[in-house]
Amino acid sequence: MRTFGVEEELLIVDPATGVPLALADALLGGLKPAAAGAAAAAATEPAHDDSGYSFELKLEQIETQTLPCLEYGALLRQIRQARAFTDRAARAHGARVAALATSPLASVTHTTPNPRYATMQKRFGLTVQEQLTCGFHVHTFVESPEEAVAVLDRIRDKLAVLIALSANSPYWNGTETGFESYRTQAWNRWPGSGPTMIFGSLPVYRRVVNRLVDTGVLMDEGMVYFDSRLCRHHPTVEVRVADVCLRAEDAALIAVLVRALVETAAREWDDGVDPAPVPTLLLRMAAWQASNCGLRGQLLDFGTFTPAPAAEVVHALVDFLAPVLAEQGELDLARRGVNRILADGTGSEQQRQALSAPGRETPADDAGLAAVVAHAVRVSTRGAETEEMEGAAEPAPTLSRVRRS
Repeated sequence: MRTFGVEEELLIVDPATGVPLALADALLGGLKPAAAGAAAAAATEPAHDDSGYSFELKLEQIETQTLPCLEYGALLRQIRQARAFTDRAARAHGARVAALATSPLASVTHTTPNPRYATMQKRFGLTVQEQLTCGFHVHTFVESPEEAVAVLDRIRDKLAVLIALSANSPYWNGTETGFESYRTQAWNRWPGSGPTMIFGSLPVYRRVVNRLVDTGVLMDEGMVYFDSRLCRHHPTVEVRVADVCLRAEDAALIAVLVRALVETAAREWDDGVDPAPVPTLLLRMAAWQASNCGLRGQLLDFGTFTPAPAAEVVHALVDFLAPVLAEQGELDLARRGVNRILADGTGSEQQRQALSAPGRETPADDAGLAAVVAHAVRVSTRGAETEEMEGAAEPAPTLSRVRRS
């Protein structure tokens, strides 16, 4: 069984107004051994060190990182603990944290002060100025870079389903967007973002990445924001399409599905199964549809790329992954998890429900959106206090996999 871990980006918000607050430096000063060390870590490209917390592009957000683990329960505990610790640090400064992929309320954002981000601000202008988005990245161990590229080629046609399951960004700066994952739309303004071609080999992957950097459009390889990519610092495949999930349980479920995708793809490669030759433009259509409709309407079936009811497509993904999920003891968990999301709604659906609560005469005003943020804070940190009291999770395994016989 492969180890996996996640990175979550969380919003720092005013608990009364719901407006994002530029307090990442203050929070990191309380979460890391020394604030000076945190600032130094962000001097160039923000480091993902063993502290589990780091700066992001905006001071109104903070990133948490779990350690590698082997099973859903351990990952869920780490996610809850990280949310608890960051929320405790935020409360010390009169703020809270919320797992929201975009801010429901309009605000002036502040770019984290370091040379890299300053250069990005000059180079990319409004894209950086508006880029207060919070994603959810899943890292899964791979045995070699060659296996990693084979995995990228074989999971690309299924990633849009994860966008729909994780959708948690219906509002953008005070506006109802009409999308379930507007973060996906905002994120795809970056020139290095989106789905990729079939690479076929590690040398081709490296050649494509190098050519993108050589164009001068991207500052460096760190701006290769593919939907899934090889991690530069760890032996993992990083899947980057998901919104940060409102509920910690949904976040851990998405990670379980990603790990099963990686394992299934690696086995296909071992067995000589070619990747599905889906044009990249069709993958963009599937991602757009998932971003627009979430689970409310139709998605593009990942076999035919024609419209199908969202629930059918989600269940088809679990069925496709069933052999690996069953072998890893996670099939029932995955079925229950997706059925819960289908029944209770995605984060976007829950945000809209909070906005339209009975008794609110003008639900789209700032007070209504503040209520959405307050609801998000409650849901984001649900169960976190218990995990915090229980202390650190069990010692994490190193990045690895347990080989199947």
